[in-house]
Amino acid sequence: MAAEDISKVCEAHPMIGGDGPNSYAKNSTYQKGFLDVAKELVRKAIAEKLDIDISSSSTSFKIADLGCSVGPNTFFAVENIVEAVELKYQGQGMNSQIPEFQVFFNDHTSNDFNMLFKSLPQNRRYYAAGVPGSFYGRLFPNASIHIAHSSYGIHFLSRVPKEVMDRNSPAWNRGHICYSNSTDEVVRAYKAQYAEDMECFLHARAQETVHGGLMLLTFPGSPDGSPHSRSLVSLELLGSCLMDLVRKGVVSEEKVDSFNMPVYSMSPQELEVAVKRNGCFSIDIMAELPRPLAHDTLSISPMIASHIRAAMEGMIKKQFGEEILDELFDLYRQKCEQSVINTLLGDTFLVVLRRKAD
Repeated sequence: MAAEDISKVCEAHPMIGGDGPNSYAKNSTYQKGFLDVAKELVRKAIAEKLDIDISSSSTSFKIADLGCSVGPNTFFAVENIVEAVELKYQGQGMNSQIPEFQVFFNDHTSNDFNMLFKSLPQNRRYYAAGVPGSFYGRLFPNASIHIAHSSYGIHFLSRVPKEVMDRNSPAWNRGHICYSNSTDEVVRAYKAQYAEDMECFLHARAQETVHGGLMLLTFPGSPDGSPHSRSLVSLELLGSCLMDLVRKGVVSEEKVDSFNMPVYSMSPQELEVAVKRNGCFSIDIMAELPRPLAHDTLSISPMIASHIRAAMEGMIKKQFGEEILDELFDLYRQKCEQSVINTLLGDTFLVVLRRKAD
């Protein structure tokens, strides 16, 4: 399927909008922590890898944040990129040639763009625009983006693999909501969907990114060679909570069997294979990021539960209804307190890609 067409079949699962107690805006400090951890690596990549001659033919320097959600994290990321580009110009004695900045905030059409625009920093040093649509398809004109950024976005697949929803398929994922601790057939179905999606993602970005431009991706992933049972432990735990509600008669087992999360925890090696297959980018940096939090279990467990709710509530509400949400996530918090926190938090990586010249 061509990258231009895939957006027509992409599923949209926006984070909780607004600024209420369960909103993504109030429950995304963990993701913000990785932006802080990656800040110096991003600045170093821009200082050493960005060719500022790429903006000489344009009247403005264009930055895209893909999967921006509602803030405030997207604003922190963008501000860091803008500052790093300015420092790059200043470091080369080109202070008077610093360009104007145009930032495109991208997410699905169902994203709470009203909240995003209301939250825009008053003292921002860039012109802002919203760009609706799936990043698995084309979003921008050819060779128009100088830096593309995405944080905690590309682990969401364009859709749940069809095979895991089919009762007659060997990949039917009965009793689970993700592929962690599932059969090899389920794992293969998710891997195939990831490979298809990443091919489309890179194909689209290759057309949109100027030669010499950068792509900065932060994503939760799995270390090379780690077992799939280690992947998405937090979602597997959520699935066990849903099965507890089945046993209590709160939800039907059939609804759980037909519910799967469109999430894949890729390894750096898998991403490297996709990049090489695409052929349009070089990998300049691939690094595992240290965890920004180091607190006790009791303080982290409510944070994990609230963050998972902010990200996943929309999907759960659509499948099971709103009335189970409080009970489900209270049970989830309790199970988090009994779990090994490091396995719940998982691993996070930063990759910096540079657009090759054709």
